[in-house]
Amino acid sequence: MMSAKILVVDDELDIRELIQEILSDEGYNVTAAASAAEARSARAEQDFDLILLDIWMPETDGITLLKEWSDNDQLNSAVVMMSGHGTVDTAIESTHLGASNFVEKPLSIAKLLRTIEDALTERKPKGSYAKVGNAASFVSIGHSELLKKFRKELRQAAALDSALMLIGEAGTARTAFARYIHDISQRAINPCIELASAMLTTTNTEEQILGKENGTEIIPGFIEQAEEGTLIINGLSDLNSRAQQLLHNILENGQYNRINGSSSLQIKARVIAIVDEGYIQDMQDGRLKRELISNISIQTLRVLPLRDHAEDVPDFINFYVDYFVEIERLTFRRFSIGAQNRLRNYPWPDNLRELKNIIRRLLIEGRDDDVSLDEVEDQLKNQEVTINSFVKQDLLSLPLREAREKFEQAYLQQQLILCDGKVGQLAKRVGVERTHLYRKLKALGINLDTKIEAKNTN
Repeated sequence: MMSAKILVVDDELDIRELIQEILSDEGYNVTAAASAAEARSARAEQDFDLILLDIWMPETDGITLLKEWSDNDQLNSAVVMMSGHGTVDTAIESTHLGASNFVEKPLSIAKLLRTIEDALTERKPKGSYAKVGNAASFVSIGHSELLKKFRKELRQAAALDSALMLIGEAGTARTAFARYIHDISQRAINPCIELASAMLTTTNTEEQILGKENGTEIIPGFIEQAEEGTLIINGLSDLNSRAQQLLHNILENGQYNRINGSSSLQIKARVIAIVDEGYIQDMQDGRLKRELISNISIQTLRVLPLRDHAEDVPDFINFYVDYFVEIERLTFRRFSIGAQNRLRNYPWPDNLRELKNIIRRLLIEGRDDDVSLDEVEDQLKNQEVTINSFVKQDLLSLPLREAREKFEQAYLQQQLILCDGKVGQLAKRVGVERTHLYRKLKALGINLDTKIEAKNTN
């Protein structure tokens, strides 16, 4: 594996040379710059995995340079700020602008190396899988004005600390955007915990959310696990009534009690809730508590469906091709201009998730170096057949929750057959963690043995 490329930007020669020597000895590929102008030139010549950026520099300071890169969507590297005169406000500001961390001068070599290692692990740049392996790099994909505006809104949301509601269609990578907000906020060094409806049952709801005390033993719930960090609630409308009521009470009062707990605890987690476009109907039907929405929707942000920024489809094609080549070791294939244009003009009812799955199949099933227009057409026809089969089940006549359940059941059954009954493959294919998927399959009444038998009899 190639060593990480690091750009050191500092106007002090002694510090610059010392850092360059230390990092080179550690096996990193290091480039040094004495000013913002030199840093710009260095980045114009090559991409870097990480930038060590001094704040106090003549002419253009580090914060101004970082803001310049951030505003122009050029922040595709991890950034660690350095300063001998740093303040808490300065550190927070740099984090809001996209910096991974902040180190103080005089530098501790051990701390510097540890910070660099953490930054490279958590936020790697475009050009290797690291670019597709974290939320920050994923969010950087796309060049449309709509996405640029959306990225700005994400940064603004990260600068605040109140509850946030992310609204959007399924398959639009809402969870990735929620994690990105956490990653660039002042809470980034603390946990980001995800709560999904599949994790809760009617018997464990209170313990899972509130936590429990057994004598001296403390079992933290989701609220406490996310302390000083972020709690992402995925699928607010799908939470059972008790869970919704508990969350409302916690947000309303700002405190909670563990089961068997003797004292109240302050909520210290920021809550980001993911809801579907039809959440208003869910409220009207009584499936979603209005009072909970009132507490969570202090900020709201709408995630764009893919069809609204179709000009970004080629960028996402490249992104997912890199992903599958690197992670699943699939054979690289080029998408012809005709293939790309056809995908740009497809309506994407299941958004990015659908695009990702189609690209995966095209890489698996293709034999030529290039993906042809005919191959794309065949894949899209298969999509239409699947969608039409769902529509024939009169889903449109059902209440939203019941229609969603039937769709999920049919969708997972079909995907399970395509995966030969292997839940591990299914989890990767549909983008759901395996433990959650088992619970979902059980809740939908999908018998794994039955599905495998169905496959073998066809």
